[in-house]
Amino acid sequence: MMIASEFALFSIVIVISLGIFSQWLAWRIQWPSIVIMSIAGLLIGPITGFINPQEAIGSLYSPIISLAVALILFEGSTSLDIRELRGISKSVYRIVTFGAFLAWIGGALAAHFIAGLNLEISFIIGGLFVVTGPTVIIPLLRQAKLKTRVSSVLKWEGIIVDPIGPLLALFAYEIIKITSAESFEFSDFIPFFGAALLAVMAGYIIGILVSLLIGKGIIPEYLKSPFILCFVLICFSIGEVIMHETGMLAVTIMGITLARTKKYIRSIGSTGHFMEDVSVLLTSTVFILLTASLTREILTETFTWPIISFVVVMLFLVRPLSIWISTIGTELTLKEKALVGWIAPRGIVALAVSGYFAEVLIADGYQNASILTSLTFALVFITVCVHGFSIGPLSKQLGLANTTSNGVIMVGASSFSIALAAHLKTLDIQALIADSSEDLLYQAKKLGISTYHGEILSEQSDFEIDMTPYQTILAMKGDGAYNALVCQSYLPTFGYHHTFSLTIAKNTSELQELSPSMKANMLFGEKETFRELNKKVNIGYTFKTIEMTEKQTLDRNERSIEGTPLCVKSKNGKLIFVTLQKKITLDKGDQLVVLAA
Repeated sequence: MMIASEFALFSIVIVISLGIFSQWLAWRIQWPSIVIMSIAGLLIGPITGFINPQEAIGSLYSPIISLAVALILFEGSTSLDIRELRGISKSVYRIVTFGAFLAWIGGALAAHFIAGLNLEISFIIGGLFVVTGPTVIIPLLRQAKLKTRVSSVLKWEGIIVDPIGPLLALFAYEIIKITSAESFEFSDFIPFFGAALLAVMAGYIIGILVSLLIGKGIIPEYLKSPFILCFVLICFSIGEVIMHETGMLAVTIMGITLARTKKYIRSIGSTGHFMEDVSVLLTSTVFILLTASLTREILTETFTWPIISFVVVMLFLVRPLSIWISTIGTELTLKEKALVGWIAPRGIVALAVSGYFAEVLIADGYQNASILTSLTFALVFITVCVHGFSIGPLSKQLGLANTTSNGVIMVGASSFSIALAAHLKTLDIQALIADSSEDLLYQAKKLGISTYHGEILSEQSDFEIDMTPYQTILAMKGDGAYNALVCQSYLPTFGYHHTFSLTIAKNTSELQELSPSMKANMLFGEKETFRELNKKVNIGYTFKTIEMTEKQTLDRNERSIEGTPLCVKSKNGKLIFVTLQKKITLDKGDQLVVLAA
């Protein structure tokens, strides 16, 4: 018989493993990851009854959810940069203020007249349903590859409004309590606003403190990420002590404060990938925790006409109207408004906080508050599925998605890189050449090749280059050390299998000493150095595309193909670059690009 502690451990391991597997499966089959996680949680929880995490973990369930949400929200807020708002600041400001207010009122009226809730409860749940949040928005943006403007609007809205929603719900609850008392004065609201202000101040002060400690070198490099992680938890706890649900506001302010300072203190930015990994792990884990803890009664109650009708009104009326009205006279085009007005999936915060308000309201005598969890789950699950599957096709239909995903960024303008980019263009592969020299880029511009004039290693390039159409980066300067630095800097962005450099070894013996993993990222062949490749192009070598008529494996030592193999465009459109690894596998229908005399 499994004892309680062992069962809790077993449940946690199952949830974490299933969360990461769901992320991987979603990547493999190109489904929205949130949809896969929702299905996985329902399967192991209410549908099969395999585990119930809330019962297994016990009293630690709510604190674990709260701390995880705090870390996810912090990671999202640190990714915000004011430079992203260039050209969209008015629309973002309107959406997170007037738009959020309209969504609150619209959601409250829908809950009252459609779902049949008391007016008091309706305004509480209407405030909560304002949230979208980074837990659902960022995975969708990653999947859909939206253009920068729309992507930035949705990301900023999700992160800024995430703590505002629970505060609106809490504000509505405070109004109910105060106005139902025998003596009512407006001064009774001072504690609420005072607590919110204190949470903002706590987040700002802790953010400044952390940036100063790291900026002055007081924290060693290996402790920076754990140090920030610890202070996020402290900040959240202080906010919760001040007033329930203000912890999220505190960590959001702390994250935005650090986001503002990390452009001056570069070492803070180096912890970003660690926090992003933690956020991915927590997002998948918490979503499965919440869905697996639902009961069959909640699922049954979810699919009733009042609740389904409420969700339909929220989808097709409340959200579009709040966006269209709030963005009148802003920078957004009609197509951008249409997409932003459609995409508003709800996630972890709505599910977690609705459970808290359901318990509080039932204790206060509001019996119909028992359907809050069912109502919230219906909105979360339906919006996640509908928006998850529609964001890709709709954004493409509106021309707001980057349709090319196999593009190439070439760092370094030279005769070879320009000629290669021009040839890839004939294969319908988008290439961008980045260089700090405008003179070197002149020839590329003449040929209609996309260019970036600036330093690719500068932080500014992150906001001036839209990376979504590009899958691969090639470091092709004449400086081996610079190429290595480019690869190291962009490895987290493009991944190990899509980050390549020209050969940096000076002779064959040096190449033989390289590890197999390094050879897999060295382009072309042992003799294909920067100088040699440019020399060949300058004396008249040209690029040719060879159509494969049968499956074959090429060994570079055999030289069975005339010319230097450079890359392969597979029959499914994937671009694969040739490296120092000896063998190249080609299928029938693949196109091999070579440099030949």
